[in-house]
This record gives sequence, structure tokens and C-alpha cells, in this order.
Amino acid sequence: MTSVNLPIIGSMHSPYREKFGIPRQPNLVQVQSYIEMYEPYNVRLAFDGIEEFSHLWLIWQFHENKNQHETEKFRPQVRPPRLGGNKKIGVFATRSMYRPAPIGLSVVQFKSIEKVGKGLRIYVTGSDLLDGTPILDIKPYIHYSDAIENAQSGYAHLEPERKQVCWKAEALRQQQIFMQTQQLTPQLIEELEQVLSLDPRPAYQDDIYRVYKMKFAQFDISFSVNQEYIEIIDFNQLDP
Repeated sequence: MTSVNLPIIGSMHSPYREKFGIPRQPNLVQVQSYIEMYEPYNVRLAFDGIEEFSHLWLIWQFHENKNQHETEKFRPQVRPPRLGGNKKIGVFATRSMYRPAPIGLSVVQFKSIEKVGKGLRIYVTGSDLLDGTPILDIKPYIHYSDAIENAQSGYAHLEPERKQVCWKAEALRQQQIFMQTQQLTPQLIEELEQVLSLDPRPAYQDDIYRVYKMKFAQFDISFSVNQEYIEIIDFNQLDP
């Protein structure tokens, strides 16, 4: 068996501070993120013409899979969340992070490219990447070849249903305090509500009395879920 060493050209900066809560597919939530390019790839000439494309393919590395090691035995089947987390299916028929090569592929919307000091940043929306994710390559999305009309998507043919998100009185008070001190923006609130509306719980958990916690941007959020809506219970700033 041969192995391949690939250069890391940059890293993703996103509000997703942990795997819990990240949308299971790209473009379900229009969260703004940016790629910080590394030397020697942070050259503006390398992106000449990128503004002519509305979307980009990102090729990246699953870098926080604690259970995946080179010496671990290959697992031919996994349990996709979309099938309730109980039914097994072939790993190559899924987008599971636990695969022989820990490489991900996401299409995102290109927003802008900016020079920040000596660095270069590529701003995008719709990313499903954890903060700090290594970026291996960036390629333009080509509509006539990449968008396949009448393509079949197996068990994932429909977008997941969304729940209404509401704020408990105390959490709303905390939100307003952070708004007044300019530590929180309306855009970040909208992004958070989009993430929660997808119900980030594991598919096999359905406890309406359980309180879940999620880190998003610089905040720690507690919430509960019932059949009709998701309620934000507590909303605090993370420790520096």
C-alpha cells in the first residue's frame, strides 16, 4: 500500500468550535468563514481570475478524528446520521468522516479575497468546516459539469427538515447585553439560529428533557429540543 503526502495550503477560520453542531452538508447554513493562506501560497497572483467564479470546491483534511489512526483496522461500514444512526451502510456510499483517507470535499460560495497584513484571506459562505481545518486545495466550481441535472442522491435526496428556534427569557436578556456591548451581531444571531434549526443532536437521541451544549463562535449555548421547536436556554461568552 502506498501513501501520499499533500501540502497544506491554508486553514479555515469558522465559528464552528467543535464537531457538534456543524451542518452535515455544506450550504445548509450561510455562515461566513475565511481561509487563511499559508506561505508560499498566499500570493495574490495565484488567485488571479477567481472573482469570475461564484462558488469554489474546497478539498480539506479531517484533522480531529480522535478514533482514526493509520494502524486502525479498516471499517467497511458506518452508520450515517441521516439513517437514524442505527443502520449500517458501506463507507464509500456515505460522506462519513471515518474513511481510509481522511479527506473532505465541500462546495462553498466565494465572497471576496483580501490582503490582511502579510496574509491573504479567501472569504466564503456555506462552509461545513471546523475552525482550524487544514485546506489541501481550492478549485473553481464549474456549473455545466459539476451540476448534474436529475442526479440521484439515494437516502439523502431531500434537504433535512428545519425546526423553529426560540429564546428563553434569560437567554434573550443575555443576547441583548452582548448586542449592546457589540460582542454580538445580528448576522451571528441569524447564523446560530440557522445552525440550531437543523437540530444538531445525534440522530439516535430524542430526549426532550435533556439540555445540550454547543460552542459557536465565541459563545457557549445551551438548548433543548422538542417535536416543534428548539429553545435556547443559556447564552454565555466562552472563557478567553
